[in-house]
Amino acid sequence: MAALCVEELLARAEQRAAEQHRSVAVEKELELEFDLGNLLALDRNPPPSMPRAAGAQRESRLRSLARDNTQLLVAQLWGLPAGRAEGATGPLVAQLPEPSYRLPREKPLPRPRPPTRWEQFARLKGIRRRKRTSLVWDEAAKQWRRRWGYERAGGDPARDWLIEVPAGADPNEDQFAKRLRDKREKVARNEFNRLRNIARGALPGRGLHPTGHQSRAELGRATQVARVSTASLGRFQPRLPKEPAAPPPRGGKKRHFEPLLGDLAAERSRQLELLRGLGSKKPPLDLTRAVNKQLREEDAQAAAGKGRKRGQRGKRGRQRPGGGKGPAGGKGKKGGARRQQQRPAGRKRS
Repeated sequence: MAALCVEELLARAEQRAAEQHRSVAVEKELELEFDLGNLLALDRNPPPSMPRAAGAQRESRLRSLARDNTQLLVAQLWGLPAGRAEGATGPLVAQLPEPSYRLPREKPLPRPRPPTRWEQFARLKGIRRRKRTSLVWDEAAKQWRRRWGYERAGGDPARDWLIEVPAGADPNEDQFAKRLRDKREKVARNEFNRLRNIARGALPGRGLHPTGHQSRAELGRATQVARVSTASLGRFQPRLPKEPAAPPPRGGKKRHFEPLLGDLAAERSRQLELLRGLGSKKPPLDLTRAVNKQLREEDAQAAAGKGRKRGQRGKRGRQRPGGGKGPAGGKGKKGGARRQQQRPAGRKRS
């Protein structure tokens, strides 16, 4: 029994070794169709019959089938002409033929962009676009340098060790100091122009014109407004030469927050007061708001009473067109009645 177990174990080990080191020769009933341009292999052979219940066995057979087909495809690739990619020490690369199968695309081909008017004009005139290189040959340094920027070709004129005195200039004048002074003035002028451009957009109706007709105070105010227009309110903005120190900017009212670790009793009382206000059914009474509301109502009533009295006065003063307030109208009538009452009773005159 032990001998049978040993033989079975040896057979399994040989089978595993054979699977790991399987021969490159693969036999198929029907030859595979290859499209080496697309690295495609088509297997027309019927798949082996596999029961549905044996999941592990079906997986192993599918792996074996994929391995055999891949082996045949790799064998076809080794039959193609090959060469070194980067000289004699580069990797071996096979030259693939043109693909025979036309694979479908996910999206249609993009339409060509119609040429612009300039492209049409350039094509008609034969104008070709030439891209300027970023490196140029520096004759002084005898090497390739950048066309612009730091360490550009030609070098920085301020670093020259020798400056030729121009014709008509004072031979005793220091040309290095003059060049440095001109550079500082140029930087200051550019900074002033930059601030003027900012002020022109920051001050509606008070922008600075390129000709310049503003007074010194207006220019100073515009410069100050442009300076504090930055995110740091001009704290890190460099100052112009001979510019007076500006007063500290007036910031808005800052909010004060309670510390995270502070008086626990005060925090507890605030939270309890908030919960008490949320849990109570009656709304909290604001005395200031209530008094203001009462005062507004009293003022409204007083104003309405004054308007009503004025209306009544107007109605009393109005009378009909025939019955005016003449001096002889009412008084004569009242006086006549009194005289009739005072006249003694007697016989009427005929």
